[in-house]
Amino acid sequence: MFNILITDDEQIVIDSLSFIINKNFADEAKVYTALSGTETIETVMKENIDMIFMDINMPGLNGLETVSVITKLKPNIVFVILSAFDRFQYAQTAIELGAYKYITKPVNRNLVIETIRGAMQLIQEKEGKLSADRELHKKLDLVSPMIENDFIYACIFNNEKSIDLSAYLDYFNLSETPWVFCCFEFPNINSDNQYATYIKLHELLNKEHRCLISSFMMNRIVLFFPVFSENPDINEVQEQIKKYYNLMCYNISSGIRAGVSTIASDRNRLQESYNEALSALNKADINGGLVFADTHKIVITAQAEAGSKQNSSHGEFKNQILKKLSTGDSNGVKSFLELFTTELFSSNLSLDKIKNSFFELIVTANNTTREINKNFSSATYDNAFATLSSLNDQKLIKDFAQAFLLECTAAISNIRKTDTNPIIKKVCDYVEQNLTKDISLEMAADFAGVSSFYLSKLFKEEKGETFINFVSDKRLEKSCELLAETELSIKEITAQVGYNDQNYYSRIFKSKYGFSPKEYRKDKQK
Repeated sequence: MFNILITDDEQIVIDSLSFIINKNFADEAKVYTALSGTETIETVMKENIDMIFMDINMPGLNGLETVSVITKLKPNIVFVILSAFDRFQYAQTAIELGAYKYITKPVNRNLVIETIRGAMQLIQEKEGKLSADRELHKKLDLVSPMIENDFIYACIFNNEKSIDLSAYLDYFNLSETPWVFCCFEFPNINSDNQYATYIKLHELLNKEHRCLISSFMMNRIVLFFPVFSENPDINEVQEQIKKYYNLMCYNISSGIRAGVSTIASDRNRLQESYNEALSALNKADINGGLVFADTHKIVITAQAEAGSKQNSSHGEFKNQILKKLSTGDSNGVKSFLELFTTELFSSNLSLDKIKNSFFELIVTANNTTREINKNFSSATYDNAFATLSSLNDQKLIKDFAQAFLLECTAAISNIRKTDTNPIIKKVCDYVEQNLTKDISLEMAADFAGVSSFYLSKLFKEEKGETFINFVSDKRLEKSCELLAETELSIKEITAQVGYNDQNYYSRIFKSKYGFSPKEYRKDKQK
């Protein structure tokens, strides 16, 4: 347990830092607080403090003077200096006094978390307490990929059956597990990006399923895919492989060619399984596709045209959906999904390509949700490819996507409720309740009891956008609801969402959504 002392003469800073530490290090750290340099020294003399967050500008004994005194008393304490000013002379003096980091206020949550982790490691190193288990994991992280690669190479090139592959399977605890081999061929792979792509693939695939991956052989990799089932079903396995193939297309590169072997469990068939996968790969379309050895048919064409889609309007709507999803904003998700759906079905794309766009959105939404909520899982997502393949009606496709997106939004919202800085939550609630009024940054800051400068910077750090843009987005989203669900005139809606000029409101609405308010209402009614 690490004892962390926060010293600042502003209670709001103490509250923010305490919130971050208690949220992210509840089982690792105990928080103490002090409002002055004198109180800090008293606490240090009474408690076994490991780390101190120290404000520079305080009445009486200032931060740097306090650090100078404490380092003479307890030289092993790690200091993190806080200041509202990014001044070189302060930072230089802090470093000369042995401070670990110099952070400007308002504090960036991710930077604070990273700083605390680094400081904890430094404290352990100073005390000689680095855990043997941690060292072991570091070694295994380096060794395991090499053993995976050796195993797959042995499967491929063990022509004389001289190598006992059982030892490898025992090492990975896969002795009794059936498998399939997969061969993937990537376009645009060269010596400059091979390693980075391999690392990304290893992380991407093993998030979802424990599998063994070779290093690149030219532009190809080989995947040993264990089937964790006593009675494996070929259709279920194929659906899993399809999902991972699409993940690679959307996260690594479109146009991937892939071949998959049949399910096997006899260790003597390892090389035969690889050859099946390679043969299937050679039957894939030159522009990309996935082929299973038992069908010899391309079951997915590589049409993940992610790059070109990003330049289209529905690509922009997709980005907005994901942005709203990542903040737990269900109304924003629904509004932009309506626009995304309308734009797609009014395009000249084939139904298969439209389904592909929806599947890409679902896959990306799932990844976004898993990054924020590590425990998120969904039966809807597991069956998404099969479900979308069976749907041919616009409304059913949209409803299916919306149900999953709202499931993701709820999972993120649950995390955000406990993860949101209390100041930001208070301001967001204030905005939601006062959309009809003229809301300024100064008014919101006054309501929250902080300076406008502090709120502006904190809002950008927490929400990823400016306060003004946040208010504008909320007004426009509210207007979408009113356009779709009421008979109010455009002029009345303009006033309801806090705008005085109907022409200005219509202009920014069209700029954001690509439709005028009238066109949006007409489309919703139709």
